Amino acid sequence: MEDAIKAFVMHLQVERNASHETIRNYRSDLHQLMRFLQQTEQETVPIRIDTVTGDDIRAYLHRLDQQGEKASSLARKLACLRSFFRFLVREGQLLKNPTENLRSPKLPKPLPRVLTKDDAAALMEFPTGQSPLSLRDRALLETMYSTGARVSEVVGINLDDLNETDGIVCLRGKGRKERIVPIGDLALRAIRQYRKSLKPPARSGSPSFPMFLNHRGGRITTRSVARMVSRYSSRLVGGAVSPHALRHSYATHLLDEGADLRSIQEMLGHASLSTTQKYTHLAMDQVLAVYDSAHPRARATSPLSGKDRKSS
Repeated sequence: MEDAIKAFVMHLQVERNASHETIRNYRSDLHQLMRFLQQTEQETVPIRIDTVTGDDIRAYLHRLDQQGEKASSLARKLACLRSFFRFLVREGQLLKNPTENLRSPKLPKPLPRVLTKDDAAALMEFPTGQSPLSLRDRALLETMYSTGARVSEVVGINLDDLNETDGIVCLRGKGRKERIVPIGDLALRAIRQYRKSLKPPARSGSPSFPMFLNHRGGRITTRSVARMVSRYSSRLVGGAVSPHALRHSYATHLLDEGADLRSIQEMLGHASLSTTQKYTHLAMDQVLAVYDSAHPRARATSPLSGKDRKSS
């Protein structure tokens, strides 16, 4: 099984161009399954991949469930195993995929947390002072809200990804696919102020030098950004939010102001429009207002006077 895991990780790196985080999570999940199988057999000999059955995987997931693992985590681990065993079948190492008859746990679908426009504006103002770290935090918040970037995308921005003249930035999304999105004047101003605050050695990096740095001068991490967003947003009435809430807010506020779903899909980097459509219910008031004002049969009116029947 260890050899199969190594081959699968190589496939993720070379053929699927998966992110470092995805590879790390998949490798961890597969080794966790391997340790469970070894404990079940009460021995440490290598596990033969062709002996793993659907019942083995059910028992593994059941153990995790008993240990309090979240349904979302169980679903992610099962998705990893499905991908792993599909790869082995495709490579001819297995005749049958032991996960093919396993069902994913039902996941709750809570509404995404979305900031009001006033809360989003207030959040941008929370980082105060002229220190490089305060200016960096302001620039990060402005960039995430201005572009709808995932936290992994915003930390991956390099100096040469930003085109201030045209007001655009290059983001690298899932599968390292690149997309060009607009970035607003306020975000650009915050970035300029932040870059000017850095010492010359940090400002004079190569074009591939990171845009946003940690206190040691290296690229800031996604965890650091998440902690920063949580710290500032905890001052909002509704409490702390994740960086992804800024992405939700970006999409919802665009929709509120009349942007079409196709444009939002492109800017968010969604492969499918159905993924973007989850934002429609968050802007239903706007949709209903457009319908009422545009559709000739939206309101019950008198054909003679054109007045609203409720008022006649």
